[in-house]
This record gives sequence, structure tokens and C-alpha cells, in this order.
Amino acid sequence: MAGLCASTGAVAAPEEIQVYLDDLVGTGNFGMDVHNNYVISGSALPDYPGGEAPLHLYRLTPEFYYGLSDTLELGLYTLTTTPPGRDPTFDGPKLRLKFIAPHDGQSGAFWGANLEIGDTSLRVSPQPWGTEFKTIYGYRWPRWLFAANLNLDWTGGAPFAGPVSLDVDSKLAYQTDAGYQLGLESYNELGEASSLGHLDRNSETLYAVLDTDLSKSVDLDAGIGRGLTPASDRWVLKFILGFHF
Repeated sequence: MAGLCASTGAVAAPEEIQVYLDDLVGTGNFGMDVHNNYVISGSALPDYPGGEAPLHLYRLTPEFYYGLSDTLELGLYTLTTTPPGRDPTFDGPKLRLKFIAPHDGQSGAFWGANLEIGDTSLRVSPQPWGTEFKTIYGYRWPRWLFAANLNLDWTGGAPFAGPVSLDVDSKLAYQTDAGYQLGLESYNELGEASSLGHLDRNSETLYAVLDTDLSKSVDLDAGIGRGLTPASDRWVLKFILGFHF
């Protein structure tokens, strides 16, 4: 998932709280995910001048995607934020290109990568351009799923500009007899690559999550997260509705 700049203050939850897996919509097909998150408890002060304070901030991000091939998917995010007591604001677009290597979708290992470039407002990022390169790796057993993303983030005045920061996100989930998954997701900002080692200054959040199919074409990922460091939002609620056409 996308990280913001490391800081000694709490940072607002990103527009997308999700560990990337091997899901693709398929050649010639469309899909839409509606990302929602709400900071239940966090800092009442913005992380930087011009930014939005995390406390009670609601972020709604529709994501539209199209299958270019069986291994490649093109997506578009449209970011919005709604601070408490104010109207929603549009915060810019992000484009992504996701690749997943051919593999057995029922068991064993999978891998891929995702490239994302966005031009966003000062309300959600201290610099206008953000670029993220995400590695995707996972493994499926009959009941269990493990996946991890290593994210390299650049936030600057142009794509790939500025210092690179690192995040590591992971997911461990168990498939129940009832058909839904229960699991844990961990989101960990490591800070700038040139000055790693100050983990207590960066956001670390652990989510309890549920994944289920609501119908043949609609799925749900929902969770509640607890911040583990002073730089994290204390409690965050998130859910993603996915629609596949």
C-alpha cells in the first residue's frame, strides 16, 4: 500500500490500504474498487503545512482498471478527502500498471510488480508528484495465504524525483469453512533509504481483516487497524468494495 513521509507526528492514512496480491481482472475486462478509510483516533494537527490533520479524516478513492492481457492491468485512482465538518475535495489522479507472472492461481507461489505515478494536491502530499514501485510476492496453501509487498516511494516535483523511502506491507490470512478469510495485515514505513533505523519515528499499523465475496461480481475487504508507534494513527477503519464486470 502507498506511504507518506516519515515524521515524528501521526500521518493520515493513505488513500489505499491494501496488500497487493495476484488478482487481475483478465484480458478485455473492467473492474472498479471503492477504497474507504476513516481515522477514528489520530493527531488533530497536520503532518506538514497545508496538509490535512488525520483525526476523523475520511478518504474515498474510486479505482478503475482494465485488463490489457492475462498478465497486465492498467488502473486509475481518483483521490478525495473529507475533513470533519467540510465538503469532499478532489485530490488528484494516480495511474498504475500491474504485472503478475503466469502461475497456478490455486496453490503455490506468485510474484509480480506494480508501478504507480500520481499528481496529487498539497492536502494529501507535501510534493505534487508521487511515484511508487511495488514488488509483489505471495504463497498459497490449501487454507493459508501469505503475501508481502516491498514499496519504493519517491515524492518530489516530478516522477522519480526526491529521496526514495521504503515500506514493507504483508498479509497472513486463513480460509474458513464458511468461505470467507480472516487475517492480519501489517503496514510498516521504514523511512528514507539513506537513513533507515529509526522505526519508532515511522508509521506502523496492524489490521485485523475480513475478506469475502458478497456475490459473483462483488467482494469486500474490511478491517480495523491499530497504530503501533507514536507516528501512527491510533485507530483506522478501512473497507474496499470490489466490482468486476
